Amino acid sequence: MHDIVKVLLFASLSYVTLFIISKFLGKKQIAELDFIDYVTGISIGSIAAEMATETDTPFYYYLIAMAVFFLFDLIVTLLGRKANFFKRFLRGKPLILISEGEVDFEQLKKSKIDFYDLVGLAREKGYFDLSEIEYAVFETNGELSILAKDNSRQLKKEDFPTIPDAKPELTSYVVVDGQISGFGLNEINKDKKWLKRELQNQDAELSKILYAVYNDNTKKLDITYKKKLN
Repeated sequence: MHDIVKVLLFASLSYVTLFIISKFLGKKQIAELDFIDYVTGISIGSIAAEMATETDTPFYYYLIAMAVFFLFDLIVTLLGRKANFFKRFLRGKPLILISEGEVDFEQLKKSKIDFYDLVGLAREKGYFDLSEIEYAVFETNGELSILAKDNSRQLKKEDFPTIPDAKPELTSYVVVDGQISGFGLNEINKDKKWLKRELQNQDAELSKILYAVYNDNTKKLDITYKKKLN
């Protein structure tokens, strides 16, 4: 059989196999991709791609390999439904990164993300200021679930028809994880000398600060220290 014909046949068989496996694994492979699902999806996809173009190796070798990954993922899913401890061992457990409005520095380190990642995940959920968040849970699939403070619920302009429009502003972090942010200082038109003077006035040690923002109303720094909440 000509190699081009083999590639056409193998690629078609690979596509059909991926479709069947995806239907069996369910929509969680797309909607809730955690570590095990990620490994399974990447591995099966790589095997299928090689199967589509490799003409020397018998195609059923690739089918067997994909079936093994599929079966392992299926077994893990079934065992996870029967034994919660097994599911937590393989998939991990959610981490509370913000509790009662305070960032838990130890949990943040366990999550393997840094403060900027946390801010970015919060912005994706529509919260540009961490002070608006009461609880934030880092889920096993990498999503951040947020419970806002009562006074920070997402309001509509129509809720206050008599109040004139106010221009929204981004929060400028001038200190992040014990490091001075030059970008944040530029945003508020301040320099490092000013920042060091403000820290000294508040008896704040730079290395112990998780983040600090400039409060335009009080003209002072709002400082949050690295804390272990539990």
